[in-house]
Amino acid sequence: MDRLGSFSNDPSDKPPCRGCSSYLMEPYIKCAECGPPPFFLCLQCFTRGFEYKKHQSDHTYEIMTSDFPVLDPSWTAQEEMALLEAVMDCGFGNWQDVANQMCTKTKEECEKHYMKHFINNPLFASTLLNLKQAEEAKTADTAIPFLSLKMAVVDIYHSRLKERQRRKKIIRDHGLINLRKFQLMERRYPKEVQDLYETMRRFARIVGPVEHDKFIESHALEFELRREIKRLQEYRTAGITNFCSARTYDHLKKTREEERLKRTMLSEVLQYIQDSSACQQWLRRQADIDSGLSPSIPMASNSGRRSAPPLNLTGLPGTEKLNEKEKELCQMVRLVPGAYLEYKSALLNECNKQGGLRLAQARALIKIDVNKTRKIYDFLIREGYITKA
Repeated sequence: MDRLGSFSNDPSDKPPCRGCSSYLMEPYIKCAECGPPPFFLCLQCFTRGFEYKKHQSDHTYEIMTSDFPVLDPSWTAQEEMALLEAVMDCGFGNWQDVANQMCTKTKEECEKHYMKHFINNPLFASTLLNLKQAEEAKTADTAIPFLSLKMAVVDIYHSRLKERQRRKKIIRDHGLINLRKFQLMERRYPKEVQDLYETMRRFARIVGPVEHDKFIESHALEFELRREIKRLQEYRTAGITNFCSARTYDHLKKTREEERLKRTMLSEVLQYIQDSSACQQWLRRQADIDSGLSPSIPMASNSGRRSAPPLNLTGLPGTEKLNEKEKELCQMVRLVPGAYLEYKSALLNECNKQGGLRLAQARALIKIDVNKTRKIYDFLIREGYITKA
């Protein structure tokens, strides 16, 4: 026959099985002949005919479950207890929070059922009234009056203790006690995943530690897959169909990047070649960068000095590929022709891909002085090479 078992959703609140010592999940079996203490068995041990000391497999038994209606045919006893616990946790009137905690009923169903059976129920109302009158008669002479403000302070103190206990449980479950060890584990991930870990840490209080770690691991895997797909797409665009060619492509790409940096450095050197002090500062700044230090010497400002003379393009490679207006631009901006042609090609390709180009995109593509980038961008717009986005 059916009996009312434990109503808590936490399996650790139920007694363990005497056969396998596992936490009992409803429905489970209680021996009607053994006890006290009560003798409980899970369904698996019961079907195997488990026997222990005085308990025999042919004893009469009871099925412990809460899956039956009590006050309403559509509400089980387990849901009734879950409703009362949710109202106690969330407070009377917070029906949306109560429904979220229950997960099986809507906000309207929770409010209607509670008001009908626990507030406006005449049986419960008369019982509560009798209990209240009896308590008042019993403590009429000994009751100590409390001010409502004092009671509110006690409630606040209890709520803070409860919140402190909840936070300690989260810290313990997620392994945040040893913060240094936790930070070392985070550094295993790429920078983008570390930022995601930091952002999503606030949601650790909602899900368990295992689910949270699975969530982060899945995003780390997604990041790695996206990066690999992007690399393979780059190979496919370049017409590469095997990994041997891909290694050669990566080597050549690295070489081209080093050559581009050398040309950029040469362009910067030519900017300061007329000013020995500025050139020495630039060389010291590059030495700091090469040694892994942040440059501490600011570049000399040309404010208050006469402008540097136009760059002499005679003998510089790539000059023959420029028209007269481009030569004039390179002379005034003091930009070597090879670097200008490379910047021009990069801006044209990006403009063709995007259907237009903004100044901010141009500055992201060519890493040089922002004023020079602006002059090159305006020149290409004016001459019709590129269009604004």
